[in-house]
Amino acid sequence: MVKKVFVSGCYDMLHSGHVAFFEEAAQYGDLYVGIGSDQTIQELKARKTVNTDAERLYMVKALKVVKDAWINSGNGILDFDEDVKRLKPDLFFVNSDGHSPAKEQFCKESGIEYVVSKRIPHSGFPARSTTALRKECLIPYRIDLAGGWLDQPFVNKFCSGSVITASIEPDYEFNDRSGMSTSSRKKAIELWHTNIPEGDKEILARTLFCYENPPGTKYVSGSQDALGVVMPGLNRFYYDNGYWPEKIDRVTENDTLEWIEQRIWLLPLYPRLPDYDVLADTCISEKEVKNLSHAAEACWRAILDKNAESWGAASIASFEAQLKMFPHMAPMDVRKALEPYKSQVLGWKLSGAGGGGYFVFVSEKPVKNAIQIRIRRGNIE
Repeated sequence: MVKKVFVSGCYDMLHSGHVAFFEEAAQYGDLYVGIGSDQTIQELKARKTVNTDAERLYMVKALKVVKDAWINSGNGILDFDEDVKRLKPDLFFVNSDGHSPAKEQFCKESGIEYVVSKRIPHSGFPARSTTALRKECLIPYRIDLAGGWLDQPFVNKFCSGSVITASIEPDYEFNDRSGMSTSSRKKAIELWHTNIPEGDKEILARTLFCYENPPGTKYVSGSQDALGVVMPGLNRFYYDNGYWPEKIDRVTENDTLEWIEQRIWLLPLYPRLPDYDVLADTCISEKEVKNLSHAAEACWRAILDKNAESWGAASIASFEAQLKMFPHMAPMDVRKALEPYKSQVLGWKLSGAGGGGYFVFVSEKPVKNAIQIRIRRGNIE
C-alpha cells in the first residue's frame, strides 16, 4: 500500500521552494498538507500572513503532487495534533528550520516515521524562502552567547559583568517569544521600517531602548536587546549596577565572525507560552551572579582565542549559572530535549530568557536538525 506522508506549515506567498519541498515529500508516498491558520501564524510569528488561510489552502490543493490539504484545527507549534490522529500518516516530513524536538517526540509517541529535509531547490532554480521574498525588512535579530541577565540592575547590582551578543541577519523568521530579541526588533521596525539607519550605533541603540521602555514601564527590557539588534558584529557590553553598559567592546574582523558562524548551531524548540513567567521562584545571589560574570568573560576570551572547547565550556557555565538564579528558564521538557545532544556538542545554552525558543549549541561538527546563522557585517563603523 502507498504510504501516507504528512507535512505542515504556513505556505504563505507560495514559491518554488515550497513546490520543491512538496515534491521531495511526495517521493515517499501520497502527500497530505496541514496549513497553519491565520490565528496560529499570528501567535507564532506575531504578524499577519500576506494571503489568508483560505487562499493558501486553495493554492496548495491545486498542486498536482498534493493528495489533499486542510487548515489545521489546532493552534501553536503542534496545531496539527488532532488532524494527524485522524489521518494516521506513516511519515511526517519537515524542513530543517521547521524541525523541533516537540514534533519529533510527537511522532515517536504516535509511531510515525520522522524525516527532516535539507531544503534542496529544484534543479536550476535558486533556493527560496518566504522570509527572503517578503523583504519585510532587513533589521537583524540578536543572539546572546553568554552573560544574559547581567544587563538588569537587579542582577548586576550584586556583581558587574558582561553580556556577549551578536547581531544576526534575518535569514529566518524566528518565532516570536523565542529569545532572539523579537520584541526589540518589532520596535525597531516601528522606528526605522526596513533597516538600521546610518549614524552612531550607540545613540541609535539608546533611542530604541528608550522607545521600547517609556516612562512607567513595569518590566524594563534589558539594553542588550536594543544594543544587540543595532550594533553589527560581535559585542561585549559591560554592566556595573545600571541599565546601560559602562563599556562596549566590539569584534568586526571577518575571520573571527566566520569562525563563530561555522561553530554555532540553533535547534528550534517552541515559543514561550503566553503565561510563562521566568521571574517566578528566582534565587539571585552574589555567588551565582559572579559565576555568570566569570563565564561570560571566559566565553569572550575563548572566542577571541578561537578555542571552541573553551567556548563550549563557558557556554555551559553561563547556562548553569542562569538556571541557578532563574530555574524556570528550562522547563522539564526542554531539559529532556537537551539530553541527546550533550554528548554530541561542546556546549549549550538557551536563547534569551528561555522557556522555549532555541538551543544555542557550540559544535565543530554539524548538529542534526539544527540551523546556522549569519552575523551582520553591514554598517560596521
